[in-house]
Amino acid sequence: MERFDLIVIGSGSGLDVANAAARGGMKVAIIEKDRMGGTCLNRGCIPSKLLLHSADVMETIRTASTFGVNVGSVAVDFEKIMRRTYGIVDPDAEGIRQAFGSIDNPMLFHAECKFVGKKEIAVAGKTITADRILIASGTRPGVPKIEGLDGLGFITSDEALRIKKQPKVLTIIGGGYIACELAHFFGALGTKVNIIQHRDVLLADEDEEVSKRFTEVFAMKHGVYTGYNPTSVSKKSGNFVVSAKGEQGKEIKLMSDQLLIATGRVPNSDTLDVVKSGVRTDKAGFVKVDEYLETNVKGIFALGDAVGRYMFKHSANHEAQYAYNNLARQKKVAVDYTAMPHAVFASPQVAGVGQTEQELKEKGVHYSKAVYPYINTAMGEALEDRDGFVKLLVSHDRKILGCHIIGSDASVLIHEVLVVIKAGLTVDVIANTVHIHPALSEVVARASYSIE
Repeated sequence: MERFDLIVIGSGSGLDVANAAARGGMKVAIIEKDRMGGTCLNRGCIPSKLLLHSADVMETIRTASTFGVNVGSVAVDFEKIMRRTYGIVDPDAEGIRQAFGSIDNPMLFHAECKFVGKKEIAVAGKTITADRILIASGTRPGVPKIEGLDGLGFITSDEALRIKKQPKVLTIIGGGYIACELAHFFGALGTKVNIIQHRDVLLADEDEEVSKRFTEVFAMKHGVYTGYNPTSVSKKSGNFVVSAKGEQGKEIKLMSDQLLIATGRVPNSDTLDVVKSGVRTDKAGFVKVDEYLETNVKGIFALGDAVGRYMFKHSANHEAQYAYNNLARQKKVAVDYTAMPHAVFASPQVAGVGQTEQELKEKGVHYSKAVYPYINTAMGEALEDRDGFVKLLVSHDRKILGCHIIGSDASVLIHEVLVVIKAGLTVDVIANTVHIHPALSEVVARASYSIE
């Protein structure tokens, strides 16, 4: 049995920990069964945002007449969009693999692995062990149990991001951020998109006003069926037929040449046989960790999507810094998740940080709020953004409890608020800061002015 000081399972944010530990003098093994770089580089944020930019460009072209620019016929070269994306992504992943394949520390095991004991892992025909292990194994698309679904050749987000032929009609089951981003991608490029969502709104975990507005806007672009549960899937003449039942028993049947399942993600702890390590997981399979990212088994840590606290790449990178400190040094430090933001890169964009209004109501927290529309600013009017707004939720002592934005560049505008929350400052800092006129950031300033 080969012994290491540290074994890292997963080559996403786990790479940061493996590299730091090796530089610090530890003998490190890193295990990856798939492409190097993890979900973000290969099946998540990087390829999806490269693809989504093409959708954004097309949407700009299609709305150009609003701004007095008349565009002639436009054609989509779907294969070129895909070639460009993976011409960037795949060389990066291969470069990481080659770099690690040429060194002894960290030592790369490019194979599937399983726990066979408390701190023993079977990989590539051998068993390895270490006093410290980091589980950074991520998640995979979850597939619900729907009558007739198995074996029909549907796709998940993994396949959707590498699909070679653009669907003419796409049915999406699911209404979260993955479903909505992919609906924007395919829809903007000309695919007719239908979305079946069992909840009453899309992006149901967002602030209630944001999710309501987003659903209204999306329903003007796509076929949106909220409050429907899929009951069966079949194929007819090569097309998918999805049957769904709504409230009061109303039934619909949607036909499409492609079916995308985007109903959430599940952790890979089961494929690792984590149970044999003694590490506890919750009912969904996410690894349970304490505030230091350590499991119930001393010396075994976990981070990122495997933990399921905040399933964002920037959160995993943030946790990686703490994981390295806590497994390599004597003094452990609790992870600070203050001002952990997120964004949805659909159209319109959505971004948020902190608590939603419905969460504050549920907790009985006293708060003040302001909602300021983009269109009431000079740049909002220039952009013709009539749907966007900034919503601020503020405590009695003027601290920002939550900020929720829908509209143009929401993912950028949120950062001003993040700095204020992280620094422990009040909303008045934004109100008292001179903002460039007529930049779009004025909408954040004006929301802050509006807090009573």
